[in-house]
Amino acid sequence: MSGGDHSLRVAALQLRTPADPKAAFSHLEGLVRTAAADGARLIATPEFSNSADPDPDRLRALAVPQQDDPVLAAAAALAAELEIWLLLGSIVVRSDADRLTNRSILLDDRGAVAATYDKMHMFDIDLPDGRQIRESATFAPGAAPTVVETPLARLGLSVCYDVRFPYLYRRMAQAGAQIITVPAAFTRATGRPHWEILVRARAIETGAFILAPAQGGEHEGGRKTWGCSLIVDPWGEVLAAAQDDEPAVLVADLDLAAVAKARAAIPAWALTPHEQEPAT
Repeated sequence: MSGGDHSLRVAALQLRTPADPKAAFSHLEGLVRTAAADGARLIATPEFSNSADPDPDRLRALAVPQQDDPVLAAAAALAAELEIWLLLGSIVVRSDADRLTNRSILLDDRGAVAATYDKMHMFDIDLPDGRQIRESATFAPGAAPTVVETPLARLGLSVCYDVRFPYLYRRMAQAGAQIITVPAAFTRATGRPHWEILVRARAIETGAFILAPAQGGEHEGGRKTWGCSLIVDPWGEVLAAAQDDEPAVLVADLDLAAVAKARAAIPAWALTPHEQEPAT
């Protein structure tokens, strides 16, 4: 397995991303540089890293195809300059005329796209305060999970609301993911009671490290996000956490040998008899 059993320094960035893509990149660039200067080799940003504008019409006006996105281009150059692996937790890209795509993009240390993942589960909910959110009216869902082999570790990619669907994380663990990313923009209403519990539960169930960078604070356009980014080990212990919604850099050293140890101790992630392929 790529990555082997070694220590890997990672960083999760907590952002308060502006609506304008140029301002969005300026906001994340300094935090990326801070994390890289601290020795992080894998750095992850939250969901909506190219614009956190909550207005669907404005997002549609801003969105461009992946190859034309200015934040992606600038982030690729930054990754190559700093020689880091950089996960844009998600950016909003245009995939067709009707709906957008909420896409997580992993850049390697030369700035090339190593993997992408389109958010599978749409945030269609009715909040306790009476608000309705229908992400599926704006975004098209992805069709399959992504697990990618890298020289650092085997990574599984997910985005925000995905964290409520354990089967997705089980599949990534079964595919050998050692680190699973959960970039997010949790609402305050759901973040307070659910965010940390869900992230730690996914770590415990899969025996994987969870890297969970989050948006935090009050954004342009009225979006309010929970923050409280996390890095969690395979036993469910919190290695690093933001205590509020302010922009921040969380850094942790991951002992990748802990993945195999956790999975050997409690093999709940493994295929069970009813999950096996039928004999032919």
